[in-house]
Amino acid sequence: MAHLFSPLKIKNIELKNRIVVSPMCEYSSEDGFANDWHLVHLGSKAVGGAALLITEAAAVSAEGRITFADLGIYKDEHITKLRQITDFIHAQGAIAGTQLAHAGRKASHDKPWNGGKQIPSDQPNGWKAFAPSPVPFKDDEEAPLELDKAGLEKVKADFKAAAGRAIAAGFKVIELHGAHGYLLHQFLSPISNKRTDEYGGPFENRIRLLLEVIAAVQEVWPAENPLFVRISATDWTEGGWTADDSVALAKILKDTGVDLIDCSTGGNVVNAKIPLKPGYQVEFAAKVKKESGILTGAVGLITTSSQATEIIQEGEADLIFLAREMLRDPHFPLRAAHELGHEVKWPVQYERAKWHNG
Repeated sequence: MAHLFSPLKIKNIELKNRIVVSPMCEYSSEDGFANDWHLVHLGSKAVGGAALLITEAAAVSAEGRITFADLGIYKDEHITKLRQITDFIHAQGAIAGTQLAHAGRKASHDKPWNGGKQIPSDQPNGWKAFAPSPVPFKDDEEAPLELDKAGLEKVKADFKAAAGRAIAAGFKVIELHGAHGYLLHQFLSPISNKRTDEYGGPFENRIRLLLEVIAAVQEVWPAENPLFVRISATDWTEGGWTADDSVALAKILKDTGVDLIDCSTGGNVVNAKIPLKPGYQVEFAAKVKKESGILTGAVGLITTSSQATEIIQEGEADLIFLAREMLRDPHFPLRAAHELGHEVKWPVQYERAKWHNG
């Protein structure tokens, strides 16, 4: 029976355990550039024993950023610092991954600690957002521009170019961000996608852009390297994207060569009623895994070693994606191994910190 510290081989990588540092936006970049904050933020968690670390959402274009302070991978100059970060992660025996993203209608916002409101396109640090349909996320926000055919081609080309830069930067895993109300999710959900062309309407049309983005990325991303997709498994709103839609999509993605579905929820509807509780999203990872046969990742208020290993042992998911708990304790994997009675391999520099009996 697998447990939290069982290794997992996915294509050409082997994860030393089932703990993943989930993408967490840091809003600490200028013009998309990573800096020492990102090196320490990710590096500390690699030292702490996580198997896979995925960068925050890396925008594939400047207009695809959530805020003006987002990490980017939309120009070649971004590669150098990202390479330093991946080299450090790999030196700790962990795997470096990146999440490729486009914010769509949720672009052009201020930093959360400044209120996080949308910045009008005619104001400094603001720009016009693009979406499947000219429907704003909030009623008081500026309506996005509907993507035309040229815009759609640019989105696909931007994801492809970003994947090429990810290779140059040393990443071994790519996760495509199709969740949380960002562009790819906006196309998936009938709540935000009101198009009447081949990209809107029935399920097979609404998933079209995601499939085309995957195909574009696969033109450059090595077939032996893992490719993940994060989805919001439900909109938590009647008339929106559903768990059954997620299963149907997962079956298709498995056939296209996607290796794992990272199962989150929500983000596309303001004030959706989400029943927050420990592990509240695990049921969706379990459903997608059971009904599609694809590997899944579980995320959402998973905070203890016993909770995390139970999810793996029960076969509800294959990986545990941790965010807030890794901020509170970058060494959570080492602590969890100790609590669960597994061998703890501290970095040699930290050997003096080993737990002792008595």
